Amino acid sequence: MASASTVNPFETAKKQVDIVADLIGLEAGTREVLKHPKRELTVNFPVRMDDNSYRVYTGYRVQYNMARGPTKGGIRYHPQVTLDEVRALAAWMTWKCAVVNIPYGGAKGGVVCDPKHLSKGELERLTRRFASEIAPIIGPEMDIPAPDVYTDGQTMAWIMDTYSMQKGYSVPGVVTGKPISLGGSEGRGEATGRGCAYVIREAAKDLGLRVKGATVAVQGFGNVGSSAAKILHDEQGARIVALSDVQGGIYAPDGLNPHAVEAHRIRTGSVVGFPGAQAISNEELLERSVDILVPAALESQITDRNADRIDAKILGEGANGPTTPAADRVLYEKGVWVLPDVLANAGGVTVSYFEWAQNIQGFYWPLAEVNARLERVMVGSYREVEKVASARKVHRRTAAYVLAIQRVVDAMRERGIYP
Repeated sequence: MASASTVNPFETAKKQVDIVADLIGLEAGTREVLKHPKRELTVNFPVRMDDNSYRVYTGYRVQYNMARGPTKGGIRYHPQVTLDEVRALAAWMTWKCAVVNIPYGGAKGGVVCDPKHLSKGELERLTRRFASEIAPIIGPEMDIPAPDVYTDGQTMAWIMDTYSMQKGYSVPGVVTGKPISLGGSEGRGEATGRGCAYVIREAAKDLGLRVKGATVAVQGFGNVGSSAAKILHDEQGARIVALSDVQGGIYAPDGLNPHAVEAHRIRTGSVVGFPGAQAISNEELLERSVDILVPAALESQITDRNADRIDAKILGEGANGPTTPAADRVLYEKGVWVLPDVLANAGGVTVSYFEWAQNIQGFYWPLAEVNARLERVMVGSYREVEKVASARKVHRRTAAYVLAIQRVVDAMRERGIYP
């Protein structure tokens, strides 16, 4: 994959704010507030390793904007985590929550580590220590973490337990993406991919494209990419022709069964080498001629260097920030129907909101109800973004940002500045 470090993601996030601020005529003071996180915490903490040595890790938690409610956002474990990356992701979470009109602000967290080289015991000790370090600024009414890159339901269970032990009672609402047995929501695991599939379906309707039989390439066969691929394949009849992970990609013009590919990945550790498929790179996958392209890996994968070679009718952003502003302009001029991350991958935070609401009220919904509510939110939000795009004659990312930033600005103005 293209190196995310070649483009500063927070600079990208601020440029996106400037584009919308110019468009809707925001005054300088409000614009400056929107380009700065409310709160940032950097922690350096020791972890005991299995050999009884100690290693110091660095972690971050950024709370971007609380005007619309408590902040919400994932925690990622990755060796390339930086403070600017976490700032950008927290900003995007702010706009994402506002696009789908749920009562949250945005946050994000990360620990600089390589979880592939840590045992389960080391991961647990790292997670519990990090949770203890950020405990003063998280909570169900303040900031609610969730899984992200290389974290999962088990990670959230450890955080929930650590926080609860400090409080002296169980607090399931402190995190979302938990196991069902600890108050997790049905449908949360596939929610981001499912929401992406819903908005792709709606865009295809507007474009006059039949999803059934349409060719699909998915970069990043993790939780989001695999869920989107399965739902597009199983429920909408699309033909998945290319899939990839960090080690490389596979291509089969006659189609790939994502369930079979997942079984191969579980056995071997990668999609690479799947029987009957041609090996391709992540870069080549992005440039394949397909009807639907789903970048679901890291940020800054589509830039001004490769945007002119993107050959897809619909680009549904499963990842956060996979497309730079310069690439956006190229894709818009090419007529690529870009479904921006703040809309296309908002299914995860939407069902996280459902999980939090269920935790708060102690009443849990069946899977069919969760999915029906998710579909209503995603389809309604897509239609609102399309309405703004049509009225202002701008591409969909700008339209989504106009919708989101206006909602955040309205909340800020109504609340005023204290004291």
